[in-house]
Amino acid sequence: MALVAPLLELRGIGKSYGPVRALHGIDLAIGAREVIGLCGDNGAGKSTLIRILSGAERPSEGQLLAAGRPIEIRSPANALARGIATTYQDLALAARLPIVQNIFMGAELIRGPSLLGLLDHRRMRAEAATLLDRFGLGGIDLHRPVSDLSGGQRQAVAIARALRAKARVVIMDEPTAALGVAESRQVLDLIRRLRADGVTVLLVSHDMEDVMAVTTRVVILKKGHKAGEIETAGLSAARLGEMIMSGVVA
Repeated sequence: MALVAPLLELRGIGKSYGPVRALHGIDLAIGAREVIGLCGDNGAGKSTLIRILSGAERPSEGQLLAAGRPIEIRSPANALARGIATTYQDLALAARLPIVQNIFMGAELIRGPSLLGLLDHRRMRAEAATLLDRFGLGGIDLHRPVSDLSGGQRQAVAIARALRAKARVVIMDEPTAALGVAESRQVLDLIRRLRADGVTVLLVSHDMEDVMAVTTRVVILKKGHKAGEIETAGLSAARLGEMIMSGVVA
């Protein structure tokens, strides 16, 4: 039986800023329907790695592959076109605009010829409602400004925007930082729903309890190197923290 190529693969990815080496030869295979934790202490290289995957940075060396084929990710728009979306802690949402406008920002639906047509508000509301229903937000008033939403609901809006663009890999950068217990639980439920829907999640987090709650395996970075990776089944949050601090994965 032929082996299935990873959804996304990094081979020997390195990044230098002048004489400073931020990443050293990172190898990582990302499969479908996974939730992978990306962990490490400050300066480990997590932010640099996700900037490369999101198209905000170009690697200095190494190769990226999608379904076994070499690719280049030249910009965030190019990453999204390849099915890779990134949601950062600030979510990049327009707080004063309604939910539906945030979901379709820059990709509005048009009725009639593209040059003369009008915005298709009905279709946008219908699609937005369908997307949000997947995250338990069916029936929410789509005209509410994002500023009225809880932290967990804002994450749902950001993810809905990514899924509307057909993202197959969603990178979440510290999604529960500064959230309360109830809102953090909402975000973790969103991650579980994404996996159930066939979307792969790469979760960057300093919260070991959150990582243990939703991930299938964890990749640990240390001073720009990949210290190792380990399945989270049977692993404790305390032991994971020890491996991150020591850089010894076992």
